[in-house]
Amino acid sequence: MEWLNYHHLLYFWRVVKLGGITRACEELRLAPSTISAQLRNLEDQVGEKLLARSGRTLIPTEVGAVVYGYAEEIFSLGREMMNSIKKRPTGKPLRLTVGIDDVLPKEIAQRLIEPAFGLSQPVRILCHEASLERLVADLAVHELDVVLSDSPAAPVHNLRSLDHPLGETGVIWMGTPRLVRKYRRGFPKSLDGAPILLPTDDTAIRRQLDHWFSHLGVQPDMVGEFKDYAMMRVFGQRGTGLFPAHSVLEREFRKQYGLQRLGVAKNVCGRFYAITVERGLNHPAVQAICSYARKQLHRQSVPLAGCAV
Repeated sequence: MEWLNYHHLLYFWRVVKLGGITRACEELRLAPSTISAQLRNLEDQVGEKLLARSGRTLIPTEVGAVVYGYAEEIFSLGREMMNSIKKRPTGKPLRLTVGIDDVLPKEIAQRLIEPAFGLSQPVRILCHEASLERLVADLAVHELDVVLSDSPAAPVHNLRSLDHPLGETGVIWMGTPRLVRKYRRGFPKSLDGAPILLPTDDTAIRRQLDHWFSHLGVQPDMVGEFKDYAMMRVFGQRGTGLFPAHSVLEREFRKQYGLQRLGVAKNVCGRFYAITVERGLNHPAVQAICSYARKQLHRQSVPLAGCAV
């Protein structure tokens, strides 16, 4: 019986996954010569060339793409097996690895995750923050148990992800007392030419706000775009510009940061999702997160007229 050297396959998988030998060396903490030798050994074993050079990068050959597909499934199943074993009741803390989309306010993420600590079994949380695209890629290889985001995952080939709607809130404009006083009269038309801060244009809430401005015929002065909502809030707190906030955070932002509400962005809604792969909701902590959000999140939201469903 012919045996496959899974170490060789692992190195090949990471080289393709990370886009080159250099990044794979950094992750695996191996010398380039070591990985190159292991890749040659794998090619000798399968009897086919697996990688080809395209400019400065390595890409899989036709056979290499087939091998990569199998490697993806093999190591994903291995990760799933280990996660399943770790989640068995043993008296040890239950591990929950959460991916948090950069655009999701940290305050919202904390509220969503908090119910996991209410389980009878101790829970240990490991949080990763990145773009939704990167987090979904990590979810696909079972490096994450769940991803929290303000939008569902885009369809990805061979990824069987599930989007679990958690709830929605209205969206308001907030700023320092000085800016709110200056632009309160005539809102929302007063935003024409006003300094504003916005999430980047690849986010769900930004697309809604762009449509909102267009419908109003308003052209504000966009002084900053942010992938990280926390950074946008910090600049807003400093008075750099007005910024959109979820209505459930108004009381906290007023009390903690001295910010004030300018007005409501009617027909603009913040929506929240938990994204898992198949069987993801078998994790008791993920179940607790989803159950809490669906029952409680809408009760904390300030009812805003015109929030479209």
